[in-house]
Amino acid sequence: MSPIILLSIIIIYFALLLWVAYRTGKGSDNESFFIGNRKSNWMLVAFGMIGTSLSGVTFVSVPGAVGNDKFAYLQITIGYLIGYVIIAYVLLPLYYRLKLTSIYGYLQQRMGQLSYKSGAWIFIVSRLVGATARLYLVVNILQVSILDSLGVPFIVTTLIILGMIILYTYEGGVKTIVWTDTLQTSCMLLGLIICTIYMLNHLGLNVGESLTAMNDKGYTKIFDFDPNQKSFFIKQVLAGAFITITMTGIDQEMMQKSLSVTRLKDSQKNMVTLGFILLGVISLFLYMGGLLHLYGAQEHVTSAGDQLFPDVALNHMPSFISIIFIIALISALFPSADGAMTALTSSLCIDVFGMKEKKDWDEKKKERFRKNVHLIVALSFLIMVIIFKIINDNSMIGLILKLAGFTYGPLLGLFAFGIFTKYKVEDRLVPFVCIASPIASYFIDKYQENLFGEFKIGLELLIINGLLTFIGLWLIRKK
Repeated sequence: MSPIILLSIIIIYFALLLWVAYRTGKGSDNESFFIGNRKSNWMLVAFGMIGTSLSGVTFVSVPGAVGNDKFAYLQITIGYLIGYVIIAYVLLPLYYRLKLTSIYGYLQQRMGQLSYKSGAWIFIVSRLVGATARLYLVVNILQVSILDSLGVPFIVTTLIILGMIILYTYEGGVKTIVWTDTLQTSCMLLGLIICTIYMLNHLGLNVGESLTAMNDKGYTKIFDFDPNQKSFFIKQVLAGAFITITMTGIDQEMMQKSLSVTRLKDSQKNMVTLGFILLGVISLFLYMGGLLHLYGAQEHVTSAGDQLFPDVALNHMPSFISIIFIIALISALFPSADGAMTALTSSLCIDVFGMKEKKDWDEKKKERFRKNVHLIVALSFLIMVIIFKIINDNSMIGLILKLAGFTYGPLLGLFAFGIFTKYKVEDRLVPFVCIASPIASYFIDKYQENLFGEFKIGLELLIINGLLTFIGLWLIRKK
């Protein structure tokens, strides 16, 4: 497939995004940017959040990991569903009752100013790392498959894509993203379905026969019943639940969209609906991953991991499938990156710089400040993508979930302590607890063989990190 044609498709797709942003961003102000004036339709938010939750990492890494991990990722997905139910009926009522714009305002009311700032900074670091890792994966695929052959350097590719995201989020923020995410989620899921149908036809199999072929290769194994293994199903389900609670329920990016819905009941419907849809969609991704490995074996494809799907789609399928893959891939890219940039801008403006409390600033000055912060966030994205280019991990989904265990753990501990106890804490000591817990978790993970023998810690490191934070807060509680 000609790189020029593929590049033209990307430009046309981006032009469509700009048109949507122009239509939805009219009359936007700071309240529109931060929480969409609390007027978003819950069904649109639920559907658009599929793209944000999945991202390009799920689109590429989950199918590519089937060769090594089989269908074991479904264990984590069952945990996701449990997590979404907890968010809907524990966290959302709290956020709506307090009428929060930034969810970390809860920590300020519950524990104090330094606890609030600690929560905000943990989110900023966590979301910056996670979002840029996802962004890097897709940028790198576009670079290798299209732009290397045109002589475009990697850094220029990254700058162009970040520039695109800035253009359509600069004015409207959440108000625009609710609509653009809906468009992009539609394109991503349509691409997934079309690629699946094509591979079934090419292999000459129906759904039942394909599952039998996958089972013969061992790909359909879901549950691991060995308690010592990282993939033990109870560990995975618990990890999935806590990953959702932290990376969605106490994550400003995801809650920012949910809080843009007018009524609590509609926001709860959005969250529970999202959980069930994701369970079905990720099941489809895993099924397509099994098909990809069957297809790759038939076509003698040597790529593996994150490179398998791009290699098969661009080099071993017809041109129209290559176009559909590229559209679906960039549709998976933008929802995770645009929402993260908007949420980081919101958190920095509200939580770190206290923009809403500056009574001597008029709306115009606040808007100029917010736009400048947005550009600084984009620059930090560029720096982090370059760092991930240097690291160049073969399976980004594993790396992202591993990093989340370190970065989101303190947030989990802070919110758990605030919700499930009535103690006040020594606010000035909270930042030290939030730094000490990830450091202790790192050493537990690094020396787990010495500590636990054959028992292996996997994604449940997040729970351990949160528990250490909870214990630390308990130790500095006020009598």
